[in-house]
Amino acid sequence: MAAILISLIGKYGMNGIFIATFMAGIFLLLAGIFRLGNLISLIPSPVITGFTSGIAIIIASGQIKNFFGIEHFTGSFFDLMKFISGLHIDYPSTIIGLLTILLMIFYPKSWGKKFPASLLAILLSTLAVLALKLDIPLVGKIPTTLIPQAHLRLTELNPQDMKTLLIPAISITVLGMTESLLCGASAGRATNHPMDNNQELVAQGIGNIFIPFFGGIPATAAIARTSVAIKAGAQTRLTGIIHALILLLSMFLFAPFMTHIPLSALAGVLIMTAVRMNEWEAIRFLFKNKLKSGIIEFFVTMIITVIFDLSTAILAGIVVGFLLFIVKISQIEINSSQIEPERISQNHHEVFTDWTVIYISGPLFFLNSSKLKQAIDELPANTNAVLSLRGVPMIDVTSIKLLIDIYSIFHKEERQIVFASMNPKLKESFKRTGLISMVGEEAIYPSVNEFLLDLVDKNK
Repeated sequence: MAAILISLIGKYGMNGIFIATFMAGIFLLLAGIFRLGNLISLIPSPVITGFTSGIAIIIASGQIKNFFGIEHFTGSFFDLMKFISGLHIDYPSTIIGLLTILLMIFYPKSWGKKFPASLLAILLSTLAVLALKLDIPLVGKIPTTLIPQAHLRLTELNPQDMKTLLIPAISITVLGMTESLLCGASAGRATNHPMDNNQELVAQGIGNIFIPFFGGIPATAAIARTSVAIKAGAQTRLTGIIHALILLLSMFLFAPFMTHIPLSALAGVLIMTAVRMNEWEAIRFLFKNKLKSGIIEFFVTMIITVIFDLSTAILAGIVVGFLLFIVKISQIEINSSQIEPERISQNHHEVFTDWTVIYISGPLFFLNSSKLKQAIDELPANTNAVLSLRGVPMIDVTSIKLLIDIYSIFHKEERQIVFASMNPKLKESFKRTGLISMVGEEAIYPSVNEFLLDLVDKNK
């Protein structure tokens, strides 16, 4: 979001952001009305766990500057290496940050339900700054006006600017949807109360339509604040309303006091939030049960979230999950078995000598159809085949075409091939493609045993 907004400011100024926000609000409202929020269900759970951990890393690493009171620190890898090697820190800031973390770790959970540890840490650290007159980085001046001079006016909404800002507005919409719905999914998993995705998009859309008229920039759900609220004991949506009202009152009434909040105390709260917001139970489940595909999805999403951005990470996680799923379902088992005559008939052993049963287990499609062809090719010359399809849930065009080709070869060589134990859906595919009309209904059997009994009857 920051990258999109910075580029917008460079090209169109603050007014460009306001117009793009207004348009994004309309798009989000329409997305909620047309129930596009349900698309979040397409994202695998390890991807959600991975992006949550990635955001946690970003939050924690982004607080290094404030936690240690470093003046010139961009958060880049090279700056981090210089910092570790030099350790040029502001000790009062660092001590306050450490005490904040320790307070949040050892603060009794029963007390936290009545008064959050994070809020107590902020109050105590601020009082310490005032009492001891510490010279450390503080929050600083807070705006005390509801409608700043720079804000959107209805007269500034013109078709030409809206057309120019269409692509940035769509980018804000997609990113806003992704962030908010994934935040909702993460919070829903933490609280066991699923979010109404479409209602969220409608609300977010309405909010973004009005916010630029108050000088606001695009607003989405925030994982950091949501996690802080949940860890502090939030129970209902009233938390968000109370949060907004307290911020408003703080801006007007407590601004002189809030200017003295040490940044290192806020950093300590956010670092602890980053640690706790990880879905540790889900992560343990993945590693304890050695779920390789889930672990890969988790790490890919987490790493790309940290290195690139959330949208890229989610897309990469879904693609990796899709590819791993394809690889998994492409695994098929094909076993050939000679018929055991004694299980069917004691008097017609010679009937079964030219027949082999091929048992197939798994979906038949283009990635594994060659394995079926190999099993057929390995049959002894002049051997007839029974294909048992009980374990085949589905079949694609490539595999049906292969079966048609195999039947044609068998027919030319005066060999027989029959199909047994197929499900209704598979049989319908055979009918639609003309395979049943080619082999004849007499070559389709409910089970392998039915075929063997029929074979015995025909040879009596």
